[in-house]
Amino acid sequence: MRISFDLDEVLFVDPGRYETEPPLRFPFDRLFTERLRKGTVWLIGELKRRGFEVWVYTSSHRTVTYIAALFRHYRVYFDEIVNADRHEREVQAGHARRLPAKLPNRYRISLHIDDEDAIIRSARDYGYRVMRVYEPDPEWADKVLQEALRVRAMEEGAK
Repeated sequence: MRISFDLDEVLFVDPGRYETEPPLRFPFDRLFTERLRKGTVWLIGELKRRGFEVWVYTSSHRTVTYIAALFRHYRVYFDEIVNADRHEREVQAGHARRLPAKLPNRYRISLHIDDEDAIIRSARDYGYRVMRVYEPDPEWADKVLQEALRVRAMEEGAK
């Protein structure tokens, strides 16, 4: 099963509002200024240990190389990264009507984690599962893991 995460306000957070993972050491803290929400490293590792494919699906134009390099410093490795440029090429291309900024089901993603109202609303119209994560919550990683396990069990039961 595939699970994807948005970056801004989900995995990348404001350290003034959220608990964060330890910052990277110099000079990497200067190259990668984003701060990871506390629990991100554990959650991604736990999902992968449990056999999930873990993706990033972001409407950001950060490059795939930049995203992968930042997370590599935390020993976090994603199976795939879809940024705004890839989404435009692979999902939006050829459609006259503007599609949502993210369509996880186009990549066979079973559960997408996001904070944006527009993405949450689009889930009903476009038929994908989304879990909202946006407030500071020390149990957010456990909640995401439990939802991923629930969705996987539901999908396996439907087979």
